[in-house]
Amino acid sequence: MGFSETNKLKQLSLDFGCNIKKLSYHFLKKRIKKNEGFSIKPYSDKLGFFTIGFGHLILPNEKHLIKKKINKKQLEKIFINDFNKALNEFNLYLRPITFNKKDSELLIEMIFQMGISRVLKFKKLLYHMSNRNKHLVCFEMMKSLWYKQTPNRVKNLIIIFLKK
Repeated sequence: MGFSETNKLKQLSLDFGCNIKKLSYHFLKKRIKKNEGFSIKPYSDKLGFFTIGFGHLILPNEKHLIKKKINKKQLEKIFINDFNKALNEFNLYLRPITFNKKDSELLIEMIFQMGISRVLKFKKLLYHMSNRNKHLVCFEMMKSLWYKQTPNRVKNLIIIFLKK
């Protein structure tokens, strides 16, 4: 086998691996979209921040999203960027600690909703998660400000988290 054939096989396996990885997040993306809801028009969230699409926090440099009419296709792209940002932050800040699939998905959704800086403040939750103590993880979720702000979402995530 020549050099170019070996490179083609490596690239093919990399492409195949990437496709599998993307597919594995399909249901998580779907769940996040459902939990976030959708609005084509900007609205003020529970904390008073302007939000659009699938829970995208409009940043100070994105004021055009408030004034300009945005279509669903553009908001889909924003969602994908937000999801990829949450996934990258998970990999950068939390991946070294070995989490199982359910743990990882919960953390990625938390990062999507709250941002990495707030998730990193859940020190006890992360500790209990790394020690595989599901019930204490759920306890930490329930006693958080996050739960007080979005109780239905957190309750649903607890149910999913506790399923085998």
